[in-house]
Amino acid sequence: QVQLVESGGGVVQAGGSLRLSCGASGRTFVRYTMGWFRQAPGKEREFVARISWGTSGNYADSVKGRFIISRDNSNNIVFLQMNSLKSEDTAVYYCVASARRNSGTSTDDYEYWGQGTQITVSS
Repeated sequence: QVQLVESGGGVVQAGGSLRLSCGASGRTFVRYTMGWFRQAPGKEREFVARISWGTSGNYADSVKGRFIISRDNSNNIVFLQMNSLKSEDTAVYYCVASARRNSGTSTDDYEYWGQGTQITVSS
């Protein structure tokens, strides 16, 4: 069983930056695909970014060039650096994990979910 705990949410002005962190339990963290999804009010949950062991990360087109996903395998932490934030980035952000090395971009691809953290971008 993997437990995920997000931190770093809050309110930021448009154009600003924020970094989310997600701490994960488990001894095989390095082998997990880690990622982030988000859900805005009235919208479906959507893929944001993912990172597998030995890869640099994949991103949704809407955040490509602005967000960076990274991981610290020594401390079981995954980060999401969010730059040039826009009002449309406002959502609850969820940290996710999958035991499969190259999980995809669907919500069904991830067995483990954090509780979510709210990001509000004010214009």
